Amino acid sequence: MFFNMEKEYLKIEAEIIAALRQVYDPEIPVNIYDLGLIYKIDVDNYNNVEIDMTLTAPNCPIADQIFEDVKTKISELHSIKKVNINLVFDPPWSSEMMNEEAKLELGFL
Repeated sequence: MFFNMEKEYLKIEAEIIAALRQVYDPEIPVNIYDLGLIYKIDVDNYNNVEIDMTLTAPNCPIADQIFEDVKTKISELHSIKKVNINLVFDPPWSSEMMNEEAKLELGFL
Protein backbone atom coordinates (compact mmCIF):
# COMPACT_ATOMS: atom_id res chain seq x y z
CA MET A 1 0.00 0.00 0.00
CA PHE A 2 2.72 2.51 0.96
CA PHE A 3 4.67 1.70 -2.20
CA ASN A 4 1.64 2.47 -4.38
CA MET A 5 1.03 5.77 -2.59
CA GLU A 6 4.69 6.74 -3.01
CA LYS A 7 4.59 5.74 -6.67
CA GLU A 8 1.47 7.84 -7.26
CA TYR A 9 3.03 10.83 -5.44
CA LEU A 10 6.15 10.60 -7.62
CA LYS A 11 3.98 10.46 -10.75
CA ILE A 12 2.02 13.57 -9.71
CA GLU A 13 5.21 15.39 -8.73
CA ALA A 14 6.73 14.62 -12.15
CA GLU A 15 3.60 15.99 -13.85
CA ILE A 16 3.81 19.16 -11.74
CA ILE A 17 7.48 19.63 -12.60
CA ALA A 18 6.70 19.18 -16.30
CA ALA A 19 3.98 21.83 -15.98
CA LEU A 20 6.34 24.20 -14.16
CA ARG A 21 8.86 23.79 -16.97
CA GLN A 22 6.29 25.43 -19.26
CA VAL A 23 6.33 28.68 -17.23
CA TYR A 24 8.87 31.36 -18.12
CA ASP A 25 9.79 34.79 -16.87
CA PRO A 26 9.38 36.73 -20.15
CA GLU A 27 12.76 38.40 -19.60
CA ILE A 28 14.69 35.15 -19.11
CA PRO A 29 14.76 32.34 -21.72
CA VAL A 30 14.77 29.57 -19.07
CA ASN A 31 11.77 28.06 -17.28
CA ILE A 32 11.16 28.85 -13.61
CA TYR A 33 11.86 25.30 -12.44
CA ASP A 34 15.31 25.10 -14.02
CA LEU A 35 16.04 28.63 -12.79
CA GLY A 36 15.65 27.29 -9.25
CA LEU A 37 12.66 29.47 -8.37
CA ILE A 38 10.66 26.53 -7.00
CA TYR A 39 11.70 25.77 -3.43
CA LYS A 40 9.05 23.23 -2.41
CA ILE A 41 6.32 21.11 -3.96
CA ASP A 42 3.92 19.38 -1.56
CA VAL A 43 0.97 17.24 -2.60
CA ASP A 44 -1.43 16.07 0.10
CA ASN A 45 -3.58 12.92 0.10
CA TYR A 46 -6.39 14.81 -1.66
CA ASN A 47 -4.11 16.04 -4.49
CA ASN A 48 -4.03 19.61 -3.24
CA VAL A 49 -0.73 21.23 -4.16
CA GLU A 50 1.29 23.70 -2.14
CA ILE A 51 4.23 25.41 -3.83
CA ASP A 52 6.88 27.60 -2.24
CA MET A 53 8.53 29.72 -4.87
CA THR A 54 10.59 32.85 -5.17
CA LEU A 55 11.47 35.39 -7.81
CA THR A 56 14.81 36.45 -9.22
CA ALA A 57 14.14 39.91 -7.75
CA PRO A 58 11.71 40.88 -4.94
CA ASN A 59 10.26 43.77 -6.96
CA CYS A 60 9.58 41.75 -10.12
CA PRO A 61 6.99 43.73 -12.12
CA ILE A 62 5.43 40.61 -13.66
CA ALA A 63 5.19 38.51 -10.49
CA ASP A 64 1.39 38.28 -10.72
CA GLN A 65 1.61 37.00 -14.29
CA ILE A 66 4.14 34.32 -13.31
CA PHE A 67 2.01 33.20 -10.33
CA GLU A 68 -1.08 33.02 -12.52
CA ASP A 69 0.82 30.97 -15.12
CA VAL A 70 2.02 28.56 -12.41
CA LYS A 71 -1.46 28.18 -10.96
CA THR A 72 -3.04 27.69 -14.40
CA LYS A 73 -0.51 25.11 -15.62
CA ILE A 74 -0.76 23.01 -12.45
CA SER A 75 -4.55 23.33 -12.22
CA GLU A 76 -4.83 21.95 -15.77
CA LEU A 77 -3.46 18.61 -14.57
CA HIS A 78 -6.38 16.20 -14.30
CA SER A 79 -5.51 14.88 -10.84
CA ILE A 80 -4.98 18.23 -9.07
CA LYS A 81 -7.76 19.62 -6.89
CA LYS A 82 -6.39 22.91 -5.55
CA VAL A 83 -3.17 24.93 -5.92
CA ASN A 84 -1.72 27.27 -3.32
CA ILE A 85 1.41 29.30 -4.09
CA ASN A 86 3.50 30.85 -1.34
CA LEU A 87 5.95 33.58 -2.26
CA VAL A 88 9.11 33.24 -0.18
CA PHE A 89 12.40 35.08 -0.18
CA ASP A 90 14.30 32.94 2.28
CA PRO A 91 16.76 31.86 1.14
CA PRO A 92 17.21 34.66 -1.39
CA TRP A 93 17.49 33.40 -4.96
CA SER A 94 20.92 33.40 -6.56
CA SER A 95 22.32 32.07 -9.82
CA GLU A 96 23.75 29.13 -7.85
CA MET A 97 20.19 27.74 -7.58
CA MET A 98 19.93 27.17 -11.33
CA ASN A 99 20.46 23.68 -12.68
CA GLU A 100 23.34 23.00 -15.08
CA GLU A 101 21.12 23.29 -18.16
CA ALA A 102 19.92 26.77 -17.13
CA LYS A 103 23.46 27.91 -16.33
CA LEU A 104 24.62 26.73 -19.74
CA GLU A 105 21.69 28.41 -21.53
CA LEU A 106 22.38 31.72 -19.78
CA GLY A 107 26.16 31.55 -20.23
CA PHE A 108 27.09 30.90 -16.59
CA LEU A 109 29.20 27.87 -17.58
